[in-house]
This record gives sequence, structure tokens and C-alpha cells, in this order.
Amino acid sequence: MKNLEEKVNQMFEVGAHFGYSHTKRHPSIKPFIFGVKNKVEIFDLEKTSASLDEVKDFVKNLASEKKQVLFVSSKKEAKEAIGLGASSINAPFVSGRWIGGTLTNYSEIKKRVDKFQKLEDEKEKGLLSKYTKKERLLIDREIDKLETKFSGLTSMEGLPSALFVVDPKKEEIAVSEAIEKRIPIIALAGSDCNIKNIDYPITANDSSKASIQFFVSEIVSAYEEGKKIVPEKKEDVKIIKK
Repeated sequence: MKNLEEKVNQMFEVGAHFGYSHTKRHPSIKPFIFGVKNKVEIFDLEKTSASLDEVKDFVKNLASEKKQVLFVSSKKEAKEAIGLGASSINAPFVSGRWIGGTLTNYSEIKKRVDKFQKLEDEKEKGLLSKYTKKERLLIDREIDKLETKFSGLTSMEGLPSALFVVDPKKEEIAVSEAIEKRIPIIALAGSDCNIKNIDYPITANDSSKASIQFFVSEIVSAYEEGKKIVPEKKEDVKIIKK
């Protein structure tokens, strides 16, 4: 178990303490700001560490109950971390533009995901050879479009039990859909983000590739740890007749 000093040092090394300028700060972030240096606001990493611990406990619990977390970010700095991290625990992810209705109209999104999987499977098995060359070209183009939008969602088994987003300000549509569906939200939130409606905010640098990688890795590790937890069996209650 890492001590507080070690955890803070790790976050400091990846630049997690850097926020934006004071003029960009959202009022909800104020309690998590330590001070200002060279006009850039600095996060209180001790508070960030406490928030991260709370998030990890929540994620471990989800994993122990075999529940899914949907990873989301359209930021180029987060694309690799989100894709690789989520895939390593077989979690669904969106590492590009959020498709409206992914949560609020999931039944329709599922049809698109199923179509992508069906076409891809048919292509791998050579079942598209019955089509003309032109038809195969059009099908290949459709597969490419569907892959870009939906390939990260193929492992999603219905609505997720939690949403993890990098930069809730940028992913406001995903956040609003999660709120509507009453899905708990975990968010890596920079100093310009509104965290009033975020269930589990992690206040830290949400624009640095190193910082994003660090927090994604922490959540992935927590999920992997949670999968190893064996749920306690409920003992049968014997009713004694008087």
C-alpha cells in the first residue's frame, strides 16, 4: 500500500498538479486548488489522492460484482490510454467522438454494433466473396465507418454501471446522458470543469498525456484487483419452528 507522500510524488512527476489559469477556473473546483504559480493554478494533490482512493474503492467493488465501466474521451492525448486501458480489462470504451444516444438510446446503438460485428465476421470468414467487386468495396467502407464509431463498444453488455470520462467539460453530452440514465460518473477533471454533478471527481491535469495515462492506469489496476475479490457467500438462514 502506497503512503500518501509516495502517491503525491507520483502524481507530481506526471504533472497532475497543473490546472489552467485562474480566469478559466470553474467555481466548483475552488476547494481543490492549493495555490497559483506563474499564473497557473496548482491542484492540492493530497485532496486528489484522497479522491483517487475513493474512486478506486468504488471501481474495485464494481469489478468484484462483474459490473462494467465505460471509458470515454475524445481528446487526442487520451486516445491511446483509454483504448489500451479499457481493452486490457475487456471494458467498453469510446476514444473518439461521442455518438449521441449511446446511453439514452442504447437499443439503437446496439443494432449498429451488432451490424459491425456481423459484417466483420463475414469478412473474416470470406463470406463476402459472393458480392461483386464494387459491392465489396462499399461494404469495406461501411465496415471502416462502423469500426471508427463502434468498435470500442463491442464488449458492452447493456448499460454500464459507471462512466469514466477524461475532461467532463469536453464530454458534456456523455455526462448528461449518464445523469439522465442515473449512471454514476467518474471524471478526471481539470480546473475549468464543473464537477457539481460528478459522483466521483478526480481533480487533476486532464490535458497532459502523462497525467491521463497515470489515472487511467490507476483505475484499470483497481478494476483488475477487484476482479480477484471473491464475493462473500450468504449463509442460509435456518428457520426454527417453535
